[in-house]
Amino acid sequence: MAHRTRKRRLLGAIGVTLATGAVLATATLPAAHAETTAAEAAAAGVTVRPDPSYAGERFEGWGTSLVWFANATGDYPPAIREKLYRLLFGDEGLALNIARYNIGGGNAPDVKDYLRAGGAVEGWWKAPAGTTREDVDWWDADDPADWNKKADKTQRWWVDRIKKDITHWETFSNSPPWFMTESGYVSGNFDAGEDQLKTESVDDFAEYLVGATERLEKAHGIKVDTLDPFNEPNTNYWGTKLGPDGQPVGGRQEGAHIGPELQQKVLRALAPVLKKSRSDAEISAMDETNPGTFATNWNSYPQEVRDLVDQMNVHTYGTGQRTTVRDLAKAADKPLWMSEVEGDWGDGQSFTDMRPGLGLAQRMVDDLRELEPKAWVFWQPVEDYDNMKPGGESAKGGNWGEIQLPFSCTAKDTLKSCPIYTNTKFDTARNFTHFIKPGDRLIKTNDTSSTAAVSRKGDAATVVHVNSGTEAREVTLDLSKFGRVSSRATVTPVVTSADGKLEKRKAVRVTGEQATLTVPAQSVTSFLVKGVSGVAKDAAELRKGHTYRLTGVQSGKDLTIAGNGTGLVIRTPNAADPSGRQWRVEQVRGDGNRKRYVLTETGTDKRLAIREGALVAEPDEGRRDAAAQWIASTTGDGTWTLVNAATGQLPDVGGQSTTDGASVGVWQPNSGSNQRWKVTEVTGD
Repeated sequence: MAHRTRKRRLLGAIGVTLATGAVLATATLPAAHAETTAAEAAAAGVTVRPDPSYAGERFEGWGTSLVWFANATGDYPPAIREKLYRLLFGDEGLALNIARYNIGGGNAPDVKDYLRAGGAVEGWWKAPAGTTREDVDWWDADDPADWNKKADKTQRWWVDRIKKDITHWETFSNSPPWFMTESGYVSGNFDAGEDQLKTESVDDFAEYLVGATERLEKAHGIKVDTLDPFNEPNTNYWGTKLGPDGQPVGGRQEGAHIGPELQQKVLRALAPVLKKSRSDAEISAMDETNPGTFATNWNSYPQEVRDLVDQMNVHTYGTGQRTTVRDLAKAADKPLWMSEVEGDWGDGQSFTDMRPGLGLAQRMVDDLRELEPKAWVFWQPVEDYDNMKPGGESAKGGNWGEIQLPFSCTAKDTLKSCPIYTNTKFDTARNFTHFIKPGDRLIKTNDTSSTAAVSRKGDAATVVHVNSGTEAREVTLDLSKFGRVSSRATVTPVVTSADGKLEKRKAVRVTGEQATLTVPAQSVTSFLVKGVSGVAKDAAELRKGHTYRLTGVQSGKDLTIAGNGTGLVIRTPNAADPSGRQWRVEQVRGDGNRKRYVLTETGTDKRLAIREGALVAEPDEGRRDAAAQWIASTTGDGTWTLVNAATGQLPDVGGQSTTDGASVGVWQPNSGSNQRWKVTEVTGD
């Protein structure tokens, strides 16, 4: 969920620059920078090499949570709602196709609303007349009288309006209803670090989530695909504060600390209730605030609890350890979503500053490159203009959301009195959402400022490049990794900068499998590549039948069979004596970025495996089971992790040692450089 001040401090430190005008007004924007000389542009040049040999699963698409904007705007005048709809889900807008519906918890009827605008999402319960916050034992999931089938009218208006556009529905919870909580309020425990869901209410909470999901499906004729019972659960963000009169004054949004042990209880309770329900929804979890905390939670789950989770959801408000979660998802063989993020990336509310747009674009590139997610989801692209203006959340105001309008508009308002604005994030996001489409497959690139995808049909590609610099940049697209580059292949740039939004420029012919184009300073460019297909025979960095040295990124030393013939150590590279360190690669199953390999040392004919918790070299004979199979992952920088298909563990240099002869064991993924290996080819076909 968005808007916490700690997130504003974190994201505000990642400033870059970008700009766009209000949706309902036009403005002539100045050029961001003077023209650069050819020499300056060449000096800043970069070669981007998309590689379809390393491709993800079919990309599911782009999405949003509906709360709080849907709760705030669902009863707005038709003209305002329709404008918002087109900006969010229309082909010329963000073109979103995934929606996450928030199952509200809801405070007791006698609690005065103290939550932020849009934050008080109505719960699906129906309390008897006279119920107060002290009444916590009245609800019965099996009693129809305790359910409010007409709850949450405003968010549900949006469900009806967008259901023809949505290909994946997810329901999720920010907080249980007040009567299932320790504090009696949906804004969190009085101690934000303590569990908020009462242990005796775990079963009721599972029944509540499934019951609300079933009723939502039936009322709106939709099919919910996944249900996530948590939102950033293992954090200290969610705390209720009381004023001198004993009435709540904060926090300002629904939230509940639910630690890993209690998470496991919820998942164990949820699975059987969901299985016997009328819904076909599967469990997603656990929408943690950052990859590192996600990994902490996930690694605490026993295998039988992990098996209950069908989809792994993580937020990227913190950006460390993305590759950890990537590798955990591959080990578990489960789809992974980047299920929520937003931010500011600027210095006060602005609709023309390029920094927010560039910041968001680089975050999207990094998420796609390091996480390899199957979907990418906004927190909410629509924010409260009044809360974001100077004097709102901060003295300078803010740039959360791609679209802003007041959350205080009435039935009498018009687009003139309740104006809608877009900032530069709206435009740079469209460089992704318009051109990387559901069904495409994300592929690796060698450039940290670029992401790429091949089309559903495999006959075209898109590269999105972010130039955050203050000078124009020459970008060369090297298409040599594709199996076929037509003599008529072209690259069409679509540019967003301070000078324009999604400006389609003249196509450039590809010659010699390359095309060079110059992009403006502080811009995001979608390169639309036509006339490419397939995968070149020599494209893959790891090729079956070829032999490689694996050199530790941290140590600079080679993975080598130890003197005892079974253990693994690191050794200083020695061209004169390569024994024990030349690994032949054989692909045994899978495709794209989840291929499985067997690695056999050529001199000893021993394969790499994990047996009884240890990394071993064993004779390459008999059945090649999962313990002898490895999933190789890379961000395109020439270094790799190896995920064991049986245990999910990685070869790990013990104690992060750089000493010659140091042992190599196994550990859970942690994004450490002692778990990454540079690949150097020794022999080929």
